[in-house]
Amino acid sequence: MEHVRARRVYEEPEPDDGRRVLVDRLWPRGLSKVKASLDEWLKSVAPSDELRRWYGHDPQKFPEFERRYRAELKDPERAEALRHLADEARAGPVTLLTATGDLERSQAEVLVRILRARRSR
Repeated sequence: MEHVRARRVYEEPEPDDGRRVLVDRLWPRGLSKVKASLDEWLKSVAPSDELRRWYGHDPQKFPEFERRYRAELKDPERAEALRHLADEARAGPVTLLTATGDLERSQAEVLVRILRARRSR
């Protein structure tokens, strides 16, 4: 699963992206579905609206956001979506896409860490 990475959905697709999966709950503003060049939109793995609003991409809240998000991922529907991503990552390269400007403090990056950690077990 070392071939799992996060990128901004607004960036041009790259040949080594592999499967491109949007992991945001909301569709990215100003982006057409054709331009996004997605293979899948997996809303069920995204943070809840409540958590997303609380976080508001405040860098100081990121550690607590990550803790709460990881707890949310234990919910059966989200856990199943995470298993699906893990299966995809075992099959080949996967790029998790998000609209956020702060990629390193996003749910996509949290998911990358989770998936890579699963690989190392």
